[in-house]
This record gives sequence, C-alpha cells and structure tokens, in this order.
Amino acid sequence: MEHRAGFVNIIGNPNVGKSTLMNALVGEKVSIITRKCQTTRHRILGLVNGEDFQIVFSDTPGILTPHYKLQQCMLQQVEGALSDADVFLVVTDMGEELKNKNILQEIKQSKIPVVVVINKIDLSEQEKVNSAIAHWQSEIPRAEVVACSALHSMGIERVMELVKGYLPLSPAYYDKEMLTDKSMRFLVSEIIREKILLFYDKEIPYSTEVSVEEYKEEDNINRIRAIIFTERDSQKRILIGRGGTMIKKVGTEARKDIEEFTEKKCFLELIVKVRKDWRNSDRDLRSFGYETKK
Repeated sequence: MEHRAGFVNIIGNPNVGKSTLMNALVGEKVSIITRKCQTTRHRILGLVNGEDFQIVFSDTPGILTPHYKLQQCMLQQVEGALSDADVFLVVTDMGEELKNKNILQEIKQSKIPVVVVINKIDLSEQEKVNSAIAHWQSEIPRAEVVACSALHSMGIERVMELVKGYLPLSPAYYDKEMLTDKSMRFLVSEIIREKILLFYDKEIPYSTEVSVEEYKEEDNINRIRAIIFTERDSQKRILIGRGGTMIKKVGTEARKDIEEFTEKKCFLELIVKVRKDWRNSDRDLRSFGYETKK
C-alpha cells in the first residue's frame, strides 16, 4: 500500500486564525488561541494520521516587522517554514494581504503547492467572499483557494482533501500515536501564557515568558511548578495583582485546562520573577527555546 506524508506549513499575518485553523484540522487544541497579536511565538507541529498518510501541520508565528530580538526569532521561524514545506497553507482574513512582500514573493515563485485559506467568512457577506477568492486566484494563479471559517469548521473538509492530494509519497515522519512534537512541559507553559494574554492588557502579555521548572507525574495527580518571567518590577506587581488575586486567577484557569488536556488532577504553583530585557538577550531567548542568529 502506498503511503504519503508531508509537511504542511501554515503562514499568514497575525490574528488571521492560523492556530484556530490548525486546531480544527488536527481535531485537538495544540496551539493556544487569543485575539491578541503574537499569540504564537514558536513553530508548533500538529499531526494527523491515517492508515496510508501522515500530515505534519506546522503553525508558525504571524508575519510581522521585528522591533526586538524575540520578534526576529519569530520571523526566522516563518522564514524556515518556507524552506521545508511540501505544501503551503496561506491563511488570510477578508481583504488581508500578506504584510511581508518578500515572503509572498517567495511563495509565488516556488514550485511548492499552495492552498490559500480565506478565513472568517462567517463574519462577511458572500459578495466580499467572492471578491477575495477572485483576488487570490489572480495573485497566485496556481493556488487552490478555499473560503472557510475555522472557528465553525466550515470548509475544513475541503482543505483536508486538497492537502491530502498534494502529499508526496513518503513513510511517516513521526510515530502515528503522536499528536504534536512538543513536550508536556511546553504545552503547559503555553496554556499558562494563553491565560496571561487573555487576562492582561497593554505590554504585560508581550513582556512575559513562562518556563515550567518542575513537572512530576504521580499516580493521581500531576505536580507542576512554573515561573512567569517579566521585564520590570512594575510588571511583576501587575501580574501578581492586589493580594495575589490576578496570579490566582491565572493559575485557576490554567489548571482547569491542564486537567482537561491530561485527564488528570493537577497541582499548579506559579512564581513571578523579573528578568530584565529578556526579549533582547540572546542568552535568555536560547534558554526559553528560541533559536537566535549567531
């Protein structure tokens, strides 16, 4: 029996729904989702397996203009996704253009199959949807264009059908029991970071990073200690909140999601520390799992 497998790299601007789309395609919440830009910082793989195929979806950070080294690392991950794809999934909102014209040009000039996914059509009128489809058919003539709503799973089956048709002949790249390449420590840190993005405004979510220092699995409970790093003492005070109310809220909501994901009780301890200017420190970024240019 022939077997097909390949890397399907999801590329697009911030906030167009790339993570929502990948979660819908994979059928599990692998990437965190918020309405804030820069929610996705790392390249995250989500696996879909069948008897004769394996799809390795890769969710990438939104394309942006870097203003500090963390954002440079994020853009590097997008650029890396251009070089190892078997299929491109270019995700766009209604009327959105890819902000980085160089990346768009690379996609247009490559011979790699392209599926353009026009997301969030549930928020638009059919006439505008038709206009967006025509635009992308003109922009990348060889691309398949699909209108969908990842949030409501509209058009997802069509995207899957197209992706499967483009997969090259290949053995599986990963164990077929795997859902993602990321560890539980990473997934837990992302769940905590998602709550910070949801519960805090302004610069606070963007100046924080989460590191899981301890993850102990016991018979009936997982014991987790995580450190939330931020850049200034004033940010630390806001994260903790008066009387510890805010950090308690983050911990309570994160613990619920962790327990649902692991199907096991969880004891979660959160500690807030200051690490000044970590977003511009190569050493700190590497310690948090980012690849920096040497």
